[in-house]
Amino acid sequence: MFVGWLSTLFIWILKTVRSLTGVHIGADMFSSRRTGWYFLVSCQQQMTSSQINYQHFENVKFFCLVFPFLLTLKAGLTTYFHPGINLKKIHYDSIKLYEKLEEETGQVVGFHQPGSIRIATTPVRVDEFKYQMTRTGWHATEQYIIGPEKIQEMFPLLNMNKILAGLYNPGDGHIDPYSLTMALAAGARKYGALLKYPAPVTSLKPRSDGTWDVETPQGSMRANRIVNAAGFWAREVGQMIGLEHPLIPVQHQYVVTSTIPEVKALKRELPVLRDLEGSYYLRQERDGLLFGPYESQEKMKLQDSWVTSGVPPGFGKELFESDLDRIMEHVEAAMEMVPVLKKADIINIVNGPITYSPDILPMVGPHQGVRNYWVAIGFGYGIIHAGGVGKYLSDWILHGEPPFDLIELDPNRYGKWTTTQYTEAKARESYGFNNIVGYPKEERFAGRPTQRISGLYKTLKSKCSMGFHAGWEQPHWFYKPDQDPGYRPSFRRTNWFEPVGSEYKQVMQKVGVIDLSPFGKFTVKGQDSVRLLDHLFANVIPQVGCTNISHMLTPKGRVYAELTVSHQSPGEFLLITGSGSELHDLRWIEEEAVTGGYNVEIKNMTDVLGVLGVAGPHARKVLQKLTSEDLSDGAFKFLQTKAFKVANIPVTAIRISYTGELGWELYHRREDSAALYDIIMNAGQEEGIDNFGTYAMNALRLEKAFRAWGSEMNCDTNPLEAGLEYFVKLNKPADFIGKQALKQIKAKGLKRRLVCLTLATDDVDPEGNESIWYDGKVVGNTTSGSYSYSIQKSLAFAYVPVELSKVGQQVEVELLGKNYPATVIQEPLVLTEPTRNRLQKKGGKDKI
Repeated sequence: MFVGWLSTLFIWILKTVRSLTGVHIGADMFSSRRTGWYFLVSCQQQMTSSQINYQHFENVKFFCLVFPFLLTLKAGLTTYFHPGINLKKIHYDSIKLYEKLEEETGQVVGFHQPGSIRIATTPVRVDEFKYQMTRTGWHATEQYIIGPEKIQEMFPLLNMNKILAGLYNPGDGHIDPYSLTMALAAGARKYGALLKYPAPVTSLKPRSDGTWDVETPQGSMRANRIVNAAGFWAREVGQMIGLEHPLIPVQHQYVVTSTIPEVKALKRELPVLRDLEGSYYLRQERDGLLFGPYESQEKMKLQDSWVTSGVPPGFGKELFESDLDRIMEHVEAAMEMVPVLKKADIINIVNGPITYSPDILPMVGPHQGVRNYWVAIGFGYGIIHAGGVGKYLSDWILHGEPPFDLIELDPNRYGKWTTTQYTEAKARESYGFNNIVGYPKEERFAGRPTQRISGLYKTLKSKCSMGFHAGWEQPHWFYKPDQDPGYRPSFRRTNWFEPVGSEYKQVMQKVGVIDLSPFGKFTVKGQDSVRLLDHLFANVIPQVGCTNISHMLTPKGRVYAELTVSHQSPGEFLLITGSGSELHDLRWIEEEAVTGGYNVEIKNMTDVLGVLGVAGPHARKVLQKLTSEDLSDGAFKFLQTKAFKVANIPVTAIRISYTGELGWELYHRREDSAALYDIIMNAGQEEGIDNFGTYAMNALRLEKAFRAWGSEMNCDTNPLEAGLEYFVKLNKPADFIGKQALKQIKAKGLKRRLVCLTLATDDVDPEGNESIWYDGKVVGNTTSGSYSYSIQKSLAFAYVPVELSKVGQQVEVELLGKNYPATVIQEPLVLTEPTRNRLQKKGGKDKI
């Protein structure tokens, strides 16, 4: 059930261009897939460079958007709340747009803002509310935990027997979908868009120059870019160009009652209620009530025939046959929580389709592998995302980079491993888990494993707790026979705490092996490879046989990506990135290569190569048994790369380890992983070799003050405030992307800095995104955290104002409703192995 939200994209684009240039932007009418509106936005007069940067304006010279305009019934809920961080901004922008829409367009939108309350009836829900509160303190939206008395005052019809607390968001509410659609369309027209409906698209054809030919029964057009916002038809639009978008419609029902005397007698509108254990929402609908359940994955129903056979021709406002039996347990839960429902008459049961992606989040942005093809699809919560996503996408298109980080919505988080079977299994799970407790380090198991398993999966799966990383299974932590192996999520320390401590000691005192196969891996070669990478990266290009850490920046000087760059042979490079950034980074590299006309060959080797990490003081001793290559410190220095054989298995070895200890990453053919692992483990028996996982690696990297992309740095941060000055060479000759912006940032001075904090807690550790307090106010946020097994305290990175960034500064970190004293420390807490060696050579152990 989609509202015509893409009109918001036109409102934002057209308003922005007009405000920048004073030029009227018009629209020609073309058509969309089956039912939908099709827009072409074009400039009606030639621009000059004095009016606007033409390179930026060219991005909006022609728009071709596929847009379904379905005016179906929906509960129309709006909320500031989201468990994610930057998605709160999307919700905020949507609500702020809707608040002004009636005044701006003259269209009544039926926007009610009575607030909303999430109900906690178990102690773990109260913990979840406390967890969410600390992640909201540094955002603009209001949110409070309220007690039973306040809840009853605001919602007097509740049965209070089980209620422990509520999470209250002022300003939440609901809006009429039909009226909102009409108002958005009116706003788009006001700012120059011309809408035509219906208008089927019959073909999309990419051209060699990156433009598109769009064919319709009424003629064809050429567009600089396509934005697929086709809702239920998004899969079919994608199939026109050979893409299989992982989307599937689910059936969602809600119930509407007749007038209820107790509701009619109320003097003010009830807040929207979300009973999380009952798994339903409930709101006032005139003088009655409306409530919508999310049934379990076993009972919910997919409209899978639309995936196999397509959306039925002519489908528009139709609904499915209702099925009260399927949601009866939730109806009974609602009657227990709101007893007046027991005597209410049901006047309507609405059952309509909602499009789900595997993880329920939409896909927004440019798509890797196809030039100038963008998507805005998979909206399970279309109304609350509509205004914010319209603004986000238009800002990105106009300015050439995302306005803030939303990698969780990147369409490139999915790949060829995302099969229809996987999509169906995950959509069932996501729908059924709509209201489950949202723990840190959450794992969901439907649809796993995918085809993306490393060569070690069968060997390790019975020894460890696996985590899901971009389709891959990767060990998080290992358990011994006498330890609890189960998945035990918690807001506090849980069953993995002691095993991870053992893995930490394994790496610090002996030698450990970790499966790093999920890394994204690319090769770049060709006559322009050096010139391309010099343009992409803020660091210098490493010499042949060497490796460095490099960052790709946006034009505004923010950190788009962090990669390891290895110069393997003249003009040939191996680039390594995190598993979740694989296609996100590849798309950026490919786009720059094509746009700049660089003569290079770029290959994605992620599924071809496996990676084993070997780290710890005995790493050299173990590996030296297996190769004739000299691995001594003088012959194989830190950040060097060499190709050789380990027991007759070819590897590309890089002397680097995210643990900060002596170590190598061994890149090899994926089919050799199991054999290589067995050989290394057998060779290391005398040294006490053992496995370690990503949880231990995270604790180790935090002690070494290693930053992580997506936490300490992303499109919300610049490298200077993140403490990455060492990797940014502003004096190198190449005019790398973001260089000029970074010079301006440096000249103006920083407002905040990344610092390392230690804090003494009880049974809870920071995870990231918690509020930092000083003098009774929220002044910053953590980015990541862990327990330090070396000092037996919690450790966290955090952004704080520059004036609070000095070593020794005292602040507070909010964890589960309690503020813990924290101290800014000199980083790193533990010196890296190369630094320890260097200091030892200079001044002996006392200096270390």
